[in-house]
Amino acid sequence: MFTGFKRSLPQISIFHHPSSPPSIQALALLRNALSSPYPPGKPSAPPLEFDLEVVDTKPPTPDQLKTILSYITTPARSTAPPALSTFLSAHPASPGPGEQPQSVKGIVSLVEQNPNVFKWPVVVDWVGGRASVGDVEGVKDILEAIRQQRDGEVKKEEVDQPKGWFS
Repeated sequence: MFTGFKRSLPQISIFHHPSSPPSIQALALLRNALSSPYPPGKPSAPPLEFDLEVVDTKPPTPDQLKTILSYITTPARSTAPPALSTFLSAHPASPGPGEQPQSVKGIVSLVEQNPNVFKWPVVVDWVGGRASVGDVEGVKDILEAIRQQRDGEVKKEEVDQPKGWFS
């Protein structure tokens, strides 16, 4: 009766800067995945289905940055969580290692003063719990995970299953 409520599309956000070549490339990949066969080399494949939010020239909020940090995968050898420096570019205006902000609010404040210090784009799959910072390959990984789910190669996680009182 209520099965229509169970199906939810992935919610993808891209924090985009039009002067960043990787950001332009990532946005094109996302838009093409929505409008053209995916994967691109398979003409019979349907486009992917997801909700795309494009946030131009604004960094994520402090709360969003905290969530995104939790979505970023670390190398298998590392047990430390990703550092805030993950969001900072190698731009000459970026602060050195000893001068970097120590809070998400500090990162947002720094980026609002100078957008060039931010590693654009930041692409987030809010439903799937995946994120990519400044990396087009990471965007391809997010799209591939959505494709695998669409094609039934991986089982949909229990994201849509009732919790608490209903279990």
